[in-house]
Amino acid sequence: MTEPGGGGERSNPGGHRARPGVKPWHAPRAAGPVHATVSLPGSKSITARALILAAVSVGSSTLRHPLAARDTELMAAGLRAMGTHISTVDNDLWLVRPRPLSGPAHVDVGLAGTVMRFLPPVAALAAGPVSFDGDPRARQRPLAPLTSALRQLGVVVEDDGRGTLPITVRGAGQVRGGRVAIDASASSQLVSGLLLAAPDFDEGLVLRHEGSLLPSAPHIRLTVSMLRAVGAAIDDSVPNTWVVEPGRIAGRAWTIEPDLSNAAPFLAAALVTAGSVTVTDWPARTNQPGDALKLLLTAMGAQVRMSARGLTVTGGERIRGIEADLSAVSELVPVLAALCALADSPSTLRGIGHIRGHETDRIAALARELSGLGAGVAETADGLAITPRPLRGGVFTTYDDHRLATAAAVVGLAVDGVVLSDVACTTKTLPTFTALWSKMLTGGGRR
Repeated sequence: MTEPGGGGERSNPGGHRARPGVKPWHAPRAAGPVHATVSLPGSKSITARALILAAVSVGSSTLRHPLAARDTELMAAGLRAMGTHISTVDNDLWLVRPRPLSGPAHVDVGLAGTVMRFLPPVAALAAGPVSFDGDPRARQRPLAPLTSALRQLGVVVEDDGRGTLPITVRGAGQVRGGRVAIDASASSQLVSGLLLAAPDFDEGLVLRHEGSLLPSAPHIRLTVSMLRAVGAAIDDSVPNTWVVEPGRIAGRAWTIEPDLSNAAPFLAAALVTAGSVTVTDWPARTNQPGDALKLLLTAMGAQVRMSARGLTVTGGERIRGIEADLSAVSELVPVLAALCALADSPSTLRGIGHIRGHETDRIAALARELSGLGAGVAETADGLAITPRPLRGGVFTTYDDHRLATAAAVVGLAVDGVVLSDVACTTKTLPTFTALWSKMLTGGGRR
C-alpha cells in the first residue's frame, strides 16, 4: 500500500490498522517564533506508581494533581476491580482507601505497559483469579519475564504457554517471595512491577536482572525512591540487584509532578520555530527521565534556563544534529528524532533497540514515517541514523502511539501539509494535547 508522502510500499510496524471513525488531523504550521507558557498535567509514571503503592498500603492515600488519562484510568479501574476504593470525584485530588484484594476480577490493560506489568504482581496478592487482556498490540508486548518471575515466587499464572496476554493470575491472598532472576532488557517496567508489590511478599524479594543492558534506569530509580517514601526498606547498592525487606508500607499524601516526557514536544517547538517556551513547575530535583531534555536540547542548540517559574527553552537560528545513547530516556526518542529530521547535520540515536516492543515498533515506525516525509532515515541494530533532507507534507501514520503523534506535530510546525492519521491516541497520556498545542501556537499560554 502506498500512502501520501511515501515512496512506495512500506512495512507496517506492529501490524496496526486504522480504527473506524478516526479522523485525520492536520498538524498546524507555526506562523513565526512560538512564545508561550505551558502548564502540563501530572506525570503518568508517578501517578501509576502512587496508585499501586496506595492500594497495597496501610491507611488512606491522596494523589494531588494526578494524571487523568487512558493509562492511569485503566490502572485505577484494574485496582477497583480487585477491591481497592479509588475516588476521582475531585479531578485534582484522588483518594485511595486500600481494602483486601480479591477476585474474580478482570483487568483491561489497554495498551499500557504500566498496567500490564504493575498489576499482575498485585493480583498475586489477591484471593481469587484475576484475568488480564488488552488491545491487540498489547498481546505482542514483552511480558514473559514477569510471568516467569511470578512462577518462581510460587504464583500460579496461566497463559497457555504464550508468554503474552491474555493471562490469568490465580492469587492465593499471599506471595511467598524470595529470590528471583529476571531478564528485564525488554523493559524496566518488568523490574518496577515486582518491586512495587514486594514489601507485601512474606519473605520480601531479592531481585536480580540477568541480561543485556537494562533500559530506562531512571524509571527504576523513581520506583525505588517512591518505595522509600512510603517506608519500604530497599537496598539497590549492588548493580542490577534489588533487595526488598518484607513489611507493611504506609499510606501518604502524594503531590504529582508535571509529566516531563510530555513536555518534549512543547519544548521542541522552541527549537523548531526559534522561539521560547516555558513549562511551569518543573521540579528542581526529579527522577523523571524527561529531565534529560535540559541537556539534550542544549546539545541541539537551545538555550535552557531554570527559574522559579519553570524550565524555559529558547531556540536559536539552527538545530544541531546529535549522537546520543538514549537507552535511559527512550520515551523521548520520537520527538528527538523529529528534531533530528529538521536539523542541519546528521544524527545517530543508539541504545534504543528495546523500543521495538513499545506501543508499536518505534524504530521501524519512525524510519518509515519520517522517510515518507522526505528525511533520510536508516534503522540500525539498536537505533536510528538520521540525515536531514528537504521535507514535504504527507500522511504520518501514528499506529495508536501517542509519542509518534506528538513527534509528527513537531515536524508539522515547519512543514506544510503534515497530516496525522490519528491524533486521538494522545489521550493515552495527554488528553489535552491538541488544546495545549493550539494554545501554544496562538500565544494563549504566554504570561
